[in-house]
Amino acid sequence: MKERLLDMLACPTCGGDILLAYASQYEGSEIIEGVLSCKKCSREYKVMRGVPRFADLGKIESDKAATAENFGWQWTNFTQEDPKYNEQFLGWLQPVKKEFFKEKVVLEGGCGKGRHTKLAAEWGAKEVVGIDLGDGVESAFAATRSLPNAHIVQCDIFKLPFKKVFDYAFSIGVLHHTPDPKKAFISLAGKVKKGGHISAWVYGAENNEWITKYVNPIREGFTSKISQPVLYQLSKLPTLSVFLSTKLVYRPANIVAKPIAKRLFYNDYLNHLGTFGWREQHNIVFDHLVAPTAFYISKEEFEEWWDEVKAEDVEIIWHNQNSWCGFGKL
Repeated sequence: MKERLLDMLACPTCGGDILLAYASQYEGSEIIEGVLSCKKCSREYKVMRGVPRFADLGKIESDKAATAENFGWQWTNFTQEDPKYNEQFLGWLQPVKKEFFKEKVVLEGGCGKGRHTKLAAEWGAKEVVGIDLGDGVESAFAATRSLPNAHIVQCDIFKLPFKKVFDYAFSIGVLHHTPDPKKAFISLAGKVKKGGHISAWVYGAENNEWITKYVNPIREGFTSKISQPVLYQLSKLPTLSVFLSTKLVYRPANIVAKPIAKRLFYNDYLNHLGTFGWREQHNIVFDHLVAPTAFYISKEEFEEWWDEVKAEDVEIIWHNQNSWCGFGKL
């Protein structure tokens, strides 16, 4: 944790300023071990292994804890990087371009292993803060600790420990895994200054009926309940099917026979998936099977979120024929 993060922090309980009570271990500019204290209510929060901890998984709701545990395991095991992450990230953020990050104070709602936090920092954000509830913060901190403008915080998206200081907030593929996606979106928007912007990418209800009908029951009743190491191995079988289909059918068809490719089932997404190798495809399949909670959001419902926060100049874009990208000014 870098000391200037203190300027952005606020007690998630009372909203008071957060002070550094003491630091027992530094590594360069990073506080590795220490204690933070609220100036107003005197609550204390630990800094452990470089990350300030505003959430105790043993004391939060069971559904949040299960999601944090499952995804935490994922992001401490799928730590690979891919050069296509840049393009993929911008696809989810559209119409935002990387130049948009320049000199902005940015909040990421759900940072996973930190790959998007890292990109935002590298694209010129003045400061970027990635938050997550699970153990993925360990991987995120490792991925970003060398960047002078990147910070990682462990906390609950519904109880964000920040002042209203951000120019831009975004959340990619996280809100639909919370118990109340709309409420999580509103919480994130609540930390953005007047005139700032927010982006969100969520699973779409439209065109995903086959998932909600056939895949969700398996995920809810079995795959999200078994141990993550076992699921890691079991998920290789559906990954093999997806990998062979994307590499031998979807990618070739979209290169040499686009009129035919357009008629293929789920073509836009599976063609996109085919640009990635085995490791990333395995990660994506595992991701779909590990989540205890997953909502699929209709366009009408998604539009209501933006109305709720009184966003202006809202753009909602249909992405890969299976998900919604949103962007607006607050």
